[in-house]
Amino acid sequence: MDIVVLSPDTFLLFLTASLLLCIAPGPDNIFVLTQSMLRGVSSGLFVTLGLCTGLLVHTSAVALGVAVIFQQSLLAFTMLKLCGEAYLLYLAWGAFRAGASGLGSLKAAALDKTALYRRGIVMNITNPKVSIFFLAFLPQFTNPAQGHLTLQLLELGAIFIVCSLLVFGLVSLLAGKLGNWFNQSPKAEVIMNRVAGSVFAALAVKLSLTER
Repeated sequence: MDIVVLSPDTFLLFLTASLLLCIAPGPDNIFVLTQSMLRGVSSGLFVTLGLCTGLLVHTSAVALGVAVIFQQSLLAFTMLKLCGEAYLLYLAWGAFRAGASGLGSLKAAALDKTALYRRGIVMNITNPKVSIFFLAFLPQFTNPAQGHLTLQLLELGAIFIVCSLLVFGLVSLLAGKLGNWFNQSPKAEVIMNRVAGSVFAALAVKLSLTER
């Protein structure tokens, strides 16, 4: 099978669009922001790796046609959405509980990095809108004359994931530095936990209102 290479124009256009989409405020970069502020730069990076692993799942789903199921089946879409809502509410409950109990910054930072990585994966793959977005977005940059469409979709997905790693990594770095300053004050730490809980709850509400 021939290797698919995107044309320079298509590559630059897709790269620009992907970077702008990653920079725009959304559930994923807000999630990275709050976790980095609460637990430090490395925690934000592990969450970022988890989110990008989830994007691998969505890219594969689009390339293999599985995403069409979520677009056409209301039951499948609703079930995955409910899982995402429940998980976000669980995170919100944990954040509010940490804030109310005055959880120390060292204890917060001690959360297993593997758990943070898993948290990023679950956060991403339980949002069916990501698969549907990829289903609508990626094919716009394909060209049957360029070669196998599945390989083109996988290549486009890989570029988007690299953009996500770069943008979310920068968010982790900046938010982690800001979080270190806030964590010097126990009161500020409690406020940060409650803000994070509010963000998770808001994302859960937003997801519940999402339609196909």
